[in-house]
Amino acid sequence: MGVLKRTEIIDRIIEPNINKRLVITPLLDADEVIASSSIDLRLGTEYILLKKRIVGCLDIYKQDEIKKDIHSYQQRIRIKIRDKFTIHPNQLVLSSNLEYISIPEDLMAYVIGKSTWGRTGLVIATATKVDPGFKGSITLEIVNLGEVPIVLYPGMPIAQLVLHKTEGDGKYEGKYKNPTGPQFPKLGKASRNLDFWLPE
Repeated sequence: MGVLKRTEIIDRIIEPNINKRLVITPLLDADEVIASSSIDLRLGTEYILLKKRIVGCLDIYKQDEIKKDIHSYQQRIRIKIRDKFTIHPNQLVLSSNLEYISIPEDLMAYVIGKSTWGRTGLVIATATKVDPGFKGSITLEIVNLGEVPIVLYPGMPIAQLVLHKTEGDGKYEGKYKNPTGPQFPKLGKASRNLDFWLPE
């Protein structure tokens, strides 16, 4: 289905019917953040860092081991507004957008990086797809593929939300319910037949 344009995005934000309303809060300056076919998302204040020196490897098939001691693999930190966070070359950091989002069940979205950041070598990856009915903040995987450290500040525009109309039934039923910051991975069996593919 089609991508929502600026006027449609604004209409959805002020929609009187709560079931059809798009919620993005705080929306500090609508004129600045709502573009022709997207909404800017700002960088949040929480970050999850991989502890490179401690972890030999991360084997997602050893799920019990990971679940038991996820904090030996990753560390959560908070950065105050107006303080800076430096991401180094080849570093992966999990963060999230500052805003709380509620997507109505007849819309879905994609999160994409802003081209300005891409030109510095900073890649804003994510699971990219935001399902109908999702509520919360979106975890962002941020990687510095450039040659020099890059300074980030909470509250700065970091990514864009592109909204699409959907048809039929279906809403978010995933593992990450109403997150308000970046989430540690919740590893689980990818399918009922996963054991077939594992070493004995």
